[in-house]
Amino acid sequence: MQLVQSGGGLVQPGGSVSVSCAASGFSLDHYTFSWFRQAPVKDREWVSCLNTNTGDRFYPDSVKGRFTISTNNDLDAVRMKMDTLKPEDTALYYCTAAWGVGCPTGWTDNDFWGQGIQVTVSS
Repeated sequence: MQLVQSGGGLVQPGGSVSVSCAASGFSLDHYTFSWFRQAPVKDREWVSCLNTNTGDRFYPDSVKGRFTISTNNDLDAVRMKMDTLKPEDTALYYCTAAWGVGCPTGWTDNDFWGQGIQVTVSS
């Protein structure tokens, strides 16, 4: 069982990009999914959380209104769409899954972690 990430890449400031996370070997149902990011010389930061039991979504102020976390209808993938991107959004992005935990989750609360994918915001 694992999370496999895709998407990301290079995008200009003000642009949009999506990152996705596919569950391999298990269903997303009843898991809480989060996205974290890690930029050079910065602390790891939580950027979104989705509780599949309640449908609730949470975001920190740094990305609220710009990032949107969602699942697909088959509940086998989680996606985060990032709009109005800024250079400070440049980071390695990770998806995580936690069973029986509410939002927001801490990094070590999770049961599964994706491999990480780079998003670079630059002109």
